[in-house]
Amino acid sequence: MTEMEHDVVEETQYQVKLNAFTGPLDLLLHLIRKHEINVYDIPISNITQQYLEYLNLMKTLNLSMAGEFLVMAATLLYIKSRMLLPKDEKVEKEEEGEDPREELVRRLVEYEQFKDAAIRLSSQERLWRDAFFREPQPIESPGVPEELLIEDLSLFDLLGALQEVLDRTASHTLLEISPESITVQERVNALLDRLEGEPALMFQSLFDSAFSRPLVIVTFLALLELVRMRLVRLSQGEVFGPIRVTRTFSPGLREESGESLANGVG
Repeated sequence: MTEMEHDVVEETQYQVKLNAFTGPLDLLLHLIRKHEINVYDIPISNITQQYLEYLNLMKTLNLSMAGEFLVMAATLLYIKSRMLLPKDEKVEKEEEGEDPREELVRRLVEYEQFKDAAIRLSSQERLWRDAFFREPQPIESPGVPEELLIEDLSLFDLLGALQEVLDRTASHTLLEISPESITVQERVNALLDRLEGEPALMFQSLFDSAFSRPLVIVTFLALLELVRMRLVRLSQGEVFGPIRVTRTFSPGLREESGESLANGVG
């Protein structure tokens, strides 16, 4: 993270709490599926590099990470080192057929089975809920942070899309920008202005005018803020497909509410 990027994130004091099924094994499964990798023959060097890139991006965005992410990073690096070091012939004969990735593969396959079972149970629960409808009771939980409202995609899909934008963005700043001139508040206002005129936008188009990494990052944080405020919905038509940003408010609502939407950032 550059000094300017650090200042931008520190200024916002913005944190995103990862939901259920967003642990290190989920990130690995996401990378394996995205790159169509055979889980029984993982290219450990490439997958480790991509995993560390995601962790670095999560750190840049001030995402709250459990220690398991770092433990998994250490595990991947250990496996990578074992596969790179030359083997002693005698030891190789004694351990013939042993693969350093074997335990990781077993954990991934087992976890994927449990995850798929949970998804099936969740779908069944929705069917039962529709069949035996009950008026929901209001639940008040002040002080509890709201989860991100994203449909048909995971937070890792969102991070992957952000990484693609960052890869296209020049690492140097074309114009002199001080951290104080880039705020989430301003980017929220800018995104709301665009959504006033267009009911839906593609994720990539939000960064057309972002010519520096700090501006890309603060725009992304502004998008997360709009999702938290339930002003936009994120969806993905197909697996690993383009991400669509759709407004959930009516045009003109900001004027009617005296700009209260934008002033609610925080």
